[in-house]
Amino acid sequence: MGKRSSGILLHATSLPSRFGIGDLGPAAYAFVDFLAKTGQRYWQVLPLNPTERICASSPYSSVSAFAGNTCLISLEMLVADGLLEGGDLENLPPFREGLSDYEKVDAHRGALLLKAYENFRAKGKRVYEFEKLCAEHASWLDDYALFVVIKRKMQGKVWSDWPAELRDREPSCLAAAREELAFEIDKEKFLQFLFHKQYVALKEYCVGKKIQVIGDLPIYVNYDSADVWSHPVLFKLNGDKKPAAVAGVPPDYFSKTGQLWGNPVYDWDMLEQTGFEWWVRRMSQNLKLYDVVRVDHFRGLIAYWEVPAGHETAVSGRWMDVPFEEFFSTLKKRFHDLPIIAEDLGIITPEVKAAMEKLGFPGMKVLLFAFGEDNPEHPYLPHNFDRRCVVYTGTHDNNTSRGWFDGEASPEDRRRFERYIGRKVTSESVHEEMVRLAMMSVSDTVIIPMQDVLGLGQESRMNQPATVDGNWSWRLKPGQITEDVGRYLAEITKTYGRAV
Repeated sequence: MGKRSSGILLHATSLPSRFGIGDLGPAAYAFVDFLAKTGQRYWQVLPLNPTERICASSPYSSVSAFAGNTCLISLEMLVADGLLEGGDLENLPPFREGLSDYEKVDAHRGALLLKAYENFRAKGKRVYEFEKLCAEHASWLDDYALFVVIKRKMQGKVWSDWPAELRDREPSCLAAAREELAFEIDKEKFLQFLFHKQYVALKEYCVGKKIQVIGDLPIYVNYDSADVWSHPVLFKLNGDKKPAAVAGVPPDYFSKTGQLWGNPVYDWDMLEQTGFEWWVRRMSQNLKLYDVVRVDHFRGLIAYWEVPAGHETAVSGRWMDVPFEEFFSTLKKRFHDLPIIAEDLGIITPEVKAAMEKLGFPGMKVLLFAFGEDNPEHPYLPHNFDRRCVVYTGTHDNNTSRGWFDGEASPEDRRRFERYIGRKVTSESVHEEMVRLAMMSVSDTVIIPMQDVLGLGQESRMNQPATVDGNWSWRLKPGQITEDVGRYLAEITKTYGRAV
């Protein structure tokens, strides 16, 4: 990432589509064309793992750290592959335009994906490709497929509440389950095959257009996941295989009681004894999908906040060290190139900064955070940047620039912003001013959320932390990326020396 360049943050579910959610089909290819035409180098996405409605469809809460989100499978490409017929895509439910309609999407796609699987088995084509993928990914795919099928049979119960022989993975019980549920298990593997096949094709198209994909790796995994069920010794669990300690962050100026996330924390001693093998496989999977990996909550790989299970707040937690030197040494030996962006937002200790410097990982700067205080030394003001950092106007957890200006910025914040750029700002122009600040900065890499390219407001933010409803659903509408938008982005990218 040492070249002066820029890119766009847009999750795959936010692509336009007539099927209720963005996917890996034609709109994704059109978006890659848009990136290439406007001189961008990067397309940043959020995690592509499976989502669940019980977790508000958050891409950061998944039943697997390895599997792909089958909602992203393009139905149009299944028609092109002969697995569905054109008529199957008629008489669509009344999906909401501009929003991901997760409940209707699940109901509509379920029957079509089942039909695609049945057609695949009946026609007998590409069986070798399917079996090859199953063999290559057996280390996680076998357990993942078994987990989701058993969980469905158990009507969604948490795995620790399953019958003891299933909870504890008794070999004879697992063998019986695999035999009894063979059809459903094979179908789940087939859906992962479809996701992988379509994603690899899109990724190859990106390569041809000289677009690199930045992915997102959440540091923690869900307790109720195939990962914890199949590798309980790698997490701090009690005798009932429930979390003995959970993750969070300590009290700070944002919250007097800290944040209690509830994810099980890793048993780093056990991970080290295994040569960090699970993490090596996880990183390998991500580096196959992405050219660059943004590690969410990176500081948790240096030291993490551990809270005893059952506590209602994070106040009683404590800092726990991670053998990060041994961990990253192992990763760097395994991967000659380790292209990581360290998410280092919030309060970061000198220890974490020193580790990032030693490892050579760039951190993040967010312009929306820069004007909340009258401090010319604020690290997110552009004149304090260095080349290696990655600059964002905002992230998926922030308001849009216009939403910030209209509804969150105080009069003092607005005055500081106007004083910094040297001119008056309006609701209609604030996004362009923010984009210009990022693009003209000394940083080699700039990533702009698509909402800020378009100048959209509060209604288009992707996520509002600490809330449940209305998140992760924003989508582009067909035709929203106009020729004028393309000309604007191409011109500002070229003006500040970032065009590919």
